[in-house]
Amino acid sequence: MTNETTPAPNFIRNQVRDEIEGGQVTKIVTRFPPEPNGFLHIGHAKSICLNFGLAEQMGGECHLRFDDTNPAKEEQAYIDAIKEDVSWLGFKWAGPVRFASDYFDQLYAWAQHLIREGKAYVDDLSPDEIREYRGTLTAPGKPSPYRERSVEENLDLLERMSLGEFGESEKVLRAKIDMASPNINLRDPILYRIRHASHHQTGDKWKIYPSYDFTHGQSDAIEGITHSICTLEFEDHRPLYEWFLDNLPVPSKPRQIEFARLNLDYTLTSKRKLKLLVDEQIVDGWDDPRMPTISGMRRRGYTPASIRKFCEMIGVTRADGGLVDIAMLTHAIRSDLEDNAPRAMCVLKPLKIVLTNVAEDHEEVYDVPGHPARDDMAMRKVPFGRELYIDQDDFMEDAPKKFFRLAPGKEVRLRNSYVIRCDEVVKDDAGEVVELRCSVDFDTLGKNPEGRKVKGVVHWVSATHGVPMEVRLYDNLFMVEQPDRDKDVDFLEHLNKESLVICQAIGEPSLANAAPEDRFQFERMGYFCADRHLSKPGQLVFNRTVGLKDSWAKIKQKG
Repeated sequence: MTNETTPAPNFIRNQVRDEIEGGQVTKIVTRFPPEPNGFLHIGHAKSICLNFGLAEQMGGECHLRFDDTNPAKEEQAYIDAIKEDVSWLGFKWAGPVRFASDYFDQLYAWAQHLIREGKAYVDDLSPDEIREYRGTLTAPGKPSPYRERSVEENLDLLERMSLGEFGESEKVLRAKIDMASPNINLRDPILYRIRHASHHQTGDKWKIYPSYDFTHGQSDAIEGITHSICTLEFEDHRPLYEWFLDNLPVPSKPRQIEFARLNLDYTLTSKRKLKLLVDEQIVDGWDDPRMPTISGMRRRGYTPASIRKFCEMIGVTRADGGLVDIAMLTHAIRSDLEDNAPRAMCVLKPLKIVLTNVAEDHEEVYDVPGHPARDDMAMRKVPFGRELYIDQDDFMEDAPKKFFRLAPGKEVRLRNSYVIRCDEVVKDDAGEVVELRCSVDFDTLGKNPEGRKVKGVVHWVSATHGVPMEVRLYDNLFMVEQPDRDKDVDFLEHLNKESLVICQAIGEPSLANAAPEDRFQFERMGYFCADRHLSKPGQLVFNRTVGLKDSWAKIKQKG
């Protein structure tokens, strides 16, 4: 089993290193080529870390290029979010941001080249007819009746398509390859479709747009990409990728290498389904902290280092390793925050305590370390007085024998403070506990009480100095490991109705000046992050990133 001392497998890194050492490649050039039709998710993070990481490790460069061939589904907002995500993860692209649309003129000229070579034609078949003529996995396709149009007619029709003379779906441009090929991708694939849509980069210049397959490899070639790294679903497209490079006067010939995509349990990475969650307002936008998007994970409190660490942990292989345990992801962020997040106390469900033997004007202030193992973190001031709050879960009226927190007649230590004893329980008219009246043993500050053991320690906050805040407890958005596995069941039926629980909490005074994206360990509760959009001084909103318990660390120890 891979652990933090054993390097995770990465066959592409090993292969590229061998090529450089063997002189086959002098400088590696990779690219990250997202389509700007949604926000990036954790699967994209794996590709980002792979492409940019390879370039960094091998002294090469990585381009950021948007494959923007479908203007109907693309938006500038997606472009801006993707650029921000890549930068936030800690990577820098070489040169300017590139767009496939930068190459539309060249792609059009290459389409004309294929026509002149007798390797492309304009087809009048409808989309349904094209599917029918293409055949099946077991039956060959049959040629379109328009396949043998003359070069002159095809060139004329393509130009008229580009000028907007025809309606959408009336005509397409197809490559002329092999309708009997066992690889369906080679059965005269579509190169251009008519789309009367304005483009976010080129405006209304074009009425036809190239297909992804026709755009991708040629864009790589124009940019001098040496290694076109993609997921395994593009393996069957590689012969087509290479056919275009072999049949066009391209300036270079990149090589496509496929790797297994990331499949994380309790998580969806289909952009179509993620967009549905957004459009149906099931989540609060693409960056909802329950979403597996990079921006959602950022808002929840994940760090760039933790996401990069996770991507390194899972490795890069060609074999589909099945579902990755989400506990690996939470382990990556937990181990990062354990080392780097300052500590604070916060009461999520406040229960008031009055210390009856403490004077009303009594006040002490404790100097408490910001982190138990980090001398470089500032001490924090924790005030103590007559009235304070503990968490409701730290009191039980009818406590079992092994309940080591507060109960009538029992003692507990306030963290960094005294031992107190519960003397009286105050209830409202409905019988609900609303207040505990307790007494302090003043001889227990920093030492154990004489003649008795006190096992329990609880966190607390001064009622006078505590800072009101909203705390959002996030959990997995889905209740099952593979929400979309059963095609006969709507994946929305697996939604976790408890994926968000909101608490009106009280935190210690040191939290008052927390800035957006500041992260803390709330002692005994977990790791929390000030919401990057909603949190501000006087109106704090904290998101739970992850709890304290690390199930993956236990799994590793067993392995």
